[in-house]
Amino acid sequence: MKKYFKYVAIIFVAVLGIVIIISFNTEKKKEVLIEKEPVESPNLIERYSEEKTQKVSRKLDSLLQNINKRGDFNGSLLVAKDGKILYSNQIGYADFSKKEPLNETSLFQLASVSKQFTAAAIMLLCERNQIKLNDTVNKYFPNFPYKNVTIKNLLNHTAGLPKYFWVAEHKWNQEKVPNNAEMMDLLESSNVQRYFEPGRRFDYSNTNYFVLASIVEKVSGTNFADFVKKNIFDPLDMRDSFVYSFEKDSIKANQLDGFRVQRGWRHIKINRTVNDGVVGDKNVYATTEDLFKWIFGLNSGRLLTQASLKLMYAEGETIKGRKVPYGFGFRIDNKDQNTIYHYGKWNGFCTGITQYMEDDLVVIVLEHTSYKGLTSLNKIVKNIVTENFGA
Repeated sequence: MKKYFKYVAIIFVAVLGIVIIISFNTEKKKEVLIEKEPVESPNLIERYSEEKTQKVSRKLDSLLQNINKRGDFNGSLLVAKDGKILYSNQIGYADFSKKEPLNETSLFQLASVSKQFTAAAIMLLCERNQIKLNDTVNKYFPNFPYKNVTIKNLLNHTAGLPKYFWVAEHKWNQEKVPNNAEMMDLLESSNVQRYFEPGRRFDYSNTNYFVLASIVEKVSGTNFADFVKKNIFDPLDMRDSFVYSFEKDSIKANQLDGFRVQRGWRHIKINRTVNDGVVGDKNVYATTEDLFKWIFGLNSGRLLTQASLKLMYAEGETIKGRKVPYGFGFRIDNKDQNTIYHYGKWNGFCTGITQYMEDDLVVIVLEHTSYKGLTSLNKIVKNIVTENFGA
């Protein structure tokens, strides 16, 4: 009997030892998992060597100096070829009273260039089967007064909606500026007539893209700024980009003000307006390098499928099949070397992203003193690169 208990005791001790060893190894594995470094976001920036870009850089430096003196250009220029940056520089002031120069961390309001991020947010929801392009606004906002407007109508600017700027300026009677939800309510109660039935023709309208951002908020259950940060900015390592709403958000370091020029030399800061609380049509802030990450990430499939990208870069059409020069968040010019682009102007900011698709050339311009020569500047930059890079 004593031998029996002795054997049982030995077996018990052996089993206990095995359990302890297994438990120790398991805890060790857990510790390894906990200590594992998080995976960093991919670096989306590659640059050509100074040796390869020396000639074209001299030309572009000279161009910036000339337009700064003659055209009061105070901004940033980035040029990329074949997916790599060949030029990035800034000229002029960030703060005119303090004579603080612009630098690579200066944050510009993108104005209407912001619309492409709204379009991408919509396409992400489409890919997740949370919305469909043929859904009407009324599916998400039953009291929306303009019936039969589809998400695709909004994206292509064929919705015929009234200008919300006018509605806010004439119908809003509170001191604080309206946000998206309040602006949607104001549209419902204002009794302002639409311009035309959805799909009949093209009419570029900021209203379309603020409504799209409102749909993103309704479907995702989060505010637009947080959705874009989590689903677009963070995956593409756009660390300096954000959506800003006046009165709701605090001013960030390096966030620029917009200016107008008085008497040819004096820079007057432009004050906020009643329309500065609404997002989706404007109010994204970014640097030129973040915008390069955006374009490269979008085109390389890091964010959306090629099927979604093809829709964003395709001309829209009316219900009678007439083509319109706008995709989803981008203007389309198939006549000029298949150019995909968008410009923006708001409160002194003048911005543009232009992709010359056949040349695989990207030109990004951000400026904040009401510069008026953006279209000609793009053409000059393109010519300089064509003539001086790789020659």
